[in-house]
Amino acid sequence: MADLRRFIARRFLTFVPTIIGVTLLVYIIAAVIPADPARLWAGGQKASPEVVERLIREYHLNDPWYIQYYYFMKNLFFGNPVSPVTHNNVWSEITDRFLTVTLPLTLLAFVLIVVIGVPLGVLAAIKRDTAVDMVIRGLALVGLSTPIFWLAYLMIFVLYPHGLVTLAGMPTPSYRITGVPLVDALLKLDPHYLGLMLKRLWLPAFMLAYPGIGVITRLVRNSFLDAYSRDYVDFMEARGFPRRRVYLHVLRNSLSPIVTVLGLQFGGLLAGAPITETIFGLPGLGLYMLQAIENFDYMSLTASVLLVAFIYTSVNLVVDVLYAVIDPRVRY
Repeated sequence: MADLRRFIARRFLTFVPTIIGVTLLVYIIAAVIPADPARLWAGGQKASPEVVERLIREYHLNDPWYIQYYYFMKNLFFGNPVSPVTHNNVWSEITDRFLTVTLPLTLLAFVLIVVIGVPLGVLAAIKRDTAVDMVIRGLALVGLSTPIFWLAYLMIFVLYPHGLVTLAGMPTPSYRITGVPLVDALLKLDPHYLGLMLKRLWLPAFMLAYPGIGVITRLVRNSFLDAYSRDYVDFMEARGFPRRRVYLHVLRNSLSPIVTVLGLQFGGLLAGAPITETIFGLPGLGLYMLQAIENFDYMSLTASVLLVAFIYTSVNLVVDVLYAVIDPRVRY
């Protein structure tokens, strides 16, 4: 346990520097872009000079970038961060879009990766070098190599005329428990809203998850075959253990790399949300970030990236701890 505590402490020490480094990098990239943000925020070429001057003073745009960054982060965490474009509180907009759209989309995509990718990988390993294995590996390769934005439009073209997917609006329940509509509907056991939500999100979630399904399928297959080649499998088969119990034991011993990659996949789903939400017209955090880039609203953009980085590093921290629990050899 002492080794595990030291391992967790070392991982946690890298948590805060990573968050700061991500926000600093995004801010520097935004700051060096040759543009006049104050004039853009004030209305473009027809902007009032007084309004432009006020924005320059408010955001310290005439100061060096590190002074700007200091006041920016101070306002973001200890002030009232208001978007210079929408004039709304940044955290309120980000939280609302993330909880109502992006988080349900990401969770549903992650569930699809697990419930489709892991069984397909195990099946491909069990049916090694058969037609089933070839088909599964082919589908996984398609997911890894096909541009998702092209495949998503193709799926819309095929499925939408048959009413199998909804492309407009976002269903909202009349009740609020956790703030995440999909979770609230599950807690309330509301089949009507669940049906509306799944009809709206299943195709975007599947498109978002498809590359991850390909990665996990191939990883599970290879990891399962590696564990299946160990001597303990021959011992279990010689003792007459049921085939199902042997497979479960092999799967458990092949979990370490799978858990690690699943954690990375969750962060990857957040990174892929902007493209998916744009294609399917979902008013989530990803679309919000793209609009912030178009409007040069680096207050909203950096705050959004900060939230994504916090979630990504938190998931990786949890994965590291789970990895150390599953395999004590990594507690170096």
